[in-house]
Amino acid sequence: MPKRGAVPARCWSLPDLIETPSLLLTLAAFLLLLGPLIVLHELGHYYAGRLFGVRAKTFSIGMGKELWHRIDKRGTRWRIAAIPLGGYVLFAGDADASSKPDPALENATAEELKGTFPGAALWQRTLIVLAGPMANLLVAVVTIAAFAMAYGVPSNPSVIGGCAEKSPAQLAGMQQGDRIVSIDSTRIDSFEDIADKVMIYPNKLVSVTVERSGRTLTYPVTLAERVVTDRFGNVGRFGMLGVSNGKMEIAQVGPIDAVRYGFVKSITIAKSMAIGLKQIIAGERSVKEMGGPIKIAKYSGERLSMGWLAFVDFAALISINLAFINLLPIPTLDGGHLAFYAAEAVRRKPLGIRSQEWAFRTGLALVLGVAVFVTFNDVASLFFK
Repeated sequence: MPKRGAVPARCWSLPDLIETPSLLLTLAAFLLLLGPLIVLHELGHYYAGRLFGVRAKTFSIGMGKELWHRIDKRGTRWRIAAIPLGGYVLFAGDADASSKPDPALENATAEELKGTFPGAALWQRTLIVLAGPMANLLVAVVTIAAFAMAYGVPSNPSVIGGCAEKSPAQLAGMQQGDRIVSIDSTRIDSFEDIADKVMIYPNKLVSVTVERSGRTLTYPVTLAERVVTDRFGNVGRFGMLGVSNGKMEIAQVGPIDAVRYGFVKSITIAKSMAIGLKQIIAGERSVKEMGGPIKIAKYSGERLSMGWLAFVDFAALISINLAFINLLPIPTLDGGHLAFYAAEAVRRKPLGIRSQEWAFRTGLALVLGVAVFVTFNDVASLFFK
């Protein structure tokens, strides 16, 4: 899991030694983290569906055996299930919780499809599916914006205050006073931009462009790898350029700038997740860095033991993670549905029921396989270090 967030450093000033959270605290933190995020994700789908007149048959928090339910005046069954690892909205016209279209409606008339999910226009179905991940993204944007308004945002220009001895920057020829303007053709405006661009690329060769006394110079730099172990024993690998900016400056921002910062920061984190996944697939990072529910629970307990600010910051990070994962183009996930709709837009008709059925089966097998793998990974990382 990513280990960076948007909380300013002063929010994390804690004693060096913190005991490992108890199992009870860890479980409570896990439920407190995932429960609201899942509910908000599914509420995004639910209210988007209501906006377009699509009936919701079931709104489930959790999976598996039902523990409690209530049926509202619209006929929606609100339920809490035993396994707190997910949730779903079952719309009219859905065959099951994966939102496969009901085969019984394949030859239904427009009147019979009225109020059902398959009967909604393509653009409406697209927005209903997008509403879940967008709700999670909104949670992160609002959270980061709130921190930005409360604590300010880094405002340091990307001017090198110094280079660490024998660091990649010093060995490449960079000097104090150089202003970094781009890394791998990506514009750099602040020191925070340097960290965002460098930390996810340990051992990578990058091109760093600086301005020095009116001249523009470009240096090829192989980033160093920095292995960091936090106070709970969690290990992270980060890229390091080896430059400092001297005194940290924090700028106070208003609501508009805070929301803008929250949005940009959320998108930057999501891009980092995409790059990290690509690196794992390409073998540039170990699959051991992948985490599942057990590792999320572990981190949840650790962050809660550090205080509410740290926990809320971590919740924003996981909310972005949920949005990112759900947008992957895998059948059964929101991104898989969006891929079907893209194909439907090109073909000008939906994919056949049988084709969708096989795609959903394949997607479900893939999701379950990954779930088993990351769970094994989590157990191995905790007990077989």
